[in-house]
Amino acid sequence: MGRIFEKRKHKMFARFAKMAKTFTRIGKEIAMAAKQGGGDPNTNPRLRLVIQNAKAVNMPKANIDAAIKRATNKDMKDFEEVVYEGYGPHGIALVIETATDNPTRTVANIRNCFSKTEGTLGKTGSLDFMFDRKAIFEIELGPNNVEELELELIDYGLEDIEHDENKAVITAPFNEFGNMQKALEEKKITVLSSDKERVPNTYKDVTPQQQVEIQKLIDLLEDDDDVQNVFHNMREI
Repeated sequence: MGRIFEKRKHKMFARFAKMAKTFTRIGKEIAMAAKQGGGDPNTNPRLRLVIQNAKAVNMPKANIDAAIKRATNKDMKDFEEVVYEGYGPHGIALVIETATDNPTRTVANIRNCFSKTEGTLGKTGSLDFMFDRKAIFEIELGPNNVEELELELIDYGLEDIEHDENKAVITAPFNEFGNMQKALEEKKITVLSSDKERVPNTYKDVTPQQQVEIQKLIDLLEDDDDVQNVFHNMREI
């Protein structure tokens, strides 16, 4: 299996280790999707994919329905998607995606995480150039031939496809997310999960001890309920 496939499996395992945190994160994604495009997944492509992600981590149907119901309640506060950037220990670049109903609280919490670990919170946009935004789809191959599928999906932005016997991971530019989703649905290919990732242009090598120090900051950030994703350019050992 290829690097992205293995990395994604590892990342998914680590991310979903804390089930309560996972349900909170996906619940916000469901709420934002439903708020934006309505609560019917049949007419809301974004919601449809988020629900698939929820099912992939065994999120109970009751939780999914509750998140949609909250989103369609006019009294519910809107979640704002805010991105923070900064340098962690040993010059590691980090980009933090959040979804919050109180940006003042969120930025204070993020700044506190950096301060505790001798990191520095930077200005928005200061580190974004160090990461490429990618659309990632994990699919069931079914009867599809990988070589033929690759040729068919190039017109929809396909950059890479890695696979084992039953599944494949498709990578495309971030701005092709909607086109790729539509193409997979039209071809009746089952999407097991989808994600929008920030992939570093270059990686920075660290020692085992340095990785422990950097991971402390990453763990603090990921434990915050407003944080959806944390991306970094550390080459993990």
